[in-house]
Amino acid sequence: MKAIIACAVLLSTGAMAHDTHFSTDSCDVDLNAGFSIKNNVITMTKHDKAIYKIVDGRTLIINSETIALNAAQQEAVSQYAAEIKALIPEVKGIATDAIELASEGVSIAFDELLGEDNKVGNDLSSELYSLKQELDERFDVNNFTIEEDGTVQGDFLSEDFEQRIESIVEKTVENSMGTLLIAVGQELLLAGGDMDAFEHKMEKFGEQIEYEMESRANVIEQRGEKLCYSIEKIDLLEEKLKSIIPEMPKVNVVSVDNSQHKKA
Repeated sequence: MKAIIACAVLLSTGAMAHDTHFSTDSCDVDLNAGFSIKNNVITMTKHDKAIYKIVDGRTLIINSETIALNAAQQEAVSQYAAEIKALIPEVKGIATDAIELASEGVSIAFDELLGEDNKVGNDLSSELYSLKQELDERFDVNNFTIEEDGTVQGDFLSEDFEQRIESIVEKTVENSMGTLLIAVGQELLLAGGDMDAFEHKMEKFGEQIEYEMESRANVIEQRGEKLCYSIEKIDLLEEKLKSIIPEMPKVNVVSVDNSQHKKA
């Protein structure tokens, strides 16, 4: 799950120079430049300088000059721009799934221990909802940036995204420790002071949280696989542009390798 989320938010903890590498169970991706989407302008950057722009999904600008395109070149540029913009909601969807599935999975486990509509579950849902709202605000298809070092939207996802979700869960549990201790005491009384029976129920509680999270992680795994194919498509279109438009810079903005995963 962690690798898929890392792919979804296009992050790397081991960035070197201006190259960012991230790997998942489905593909290996190298990001060798930054890009931004500002309304109708897609800008690719290297060493903090624009290497080319695509305006309105049609106009290709290189070194401040508009490149004259024939029909085939124009079609390739438009398709490339469309695939880049389509990637943003796809990335956002995986991050949103991670939040919602974490909330749902952990809440089910706490409902089992504390009963439905309990404070821990409600507090957790509230915290994760706030994170989801922040995600909705930051992931705008008309205003989105990935820096050359892999930083997404001004450090919003600079830390491992799964870690942020886990921190929210941990904080909520810590703040609700009193409620949990009361519930533990009640469970111990119901077990008639039988520590073995109590420990067994607590083990089942932990196992249920793990099961709920892992079973829901399959959804994210599948979407992560689809995301890899989308990034690969962008990579292929980028190579096509370089082959049919002589003026195109030879920088590999993104490169994808899924050969090892296909063999597995």
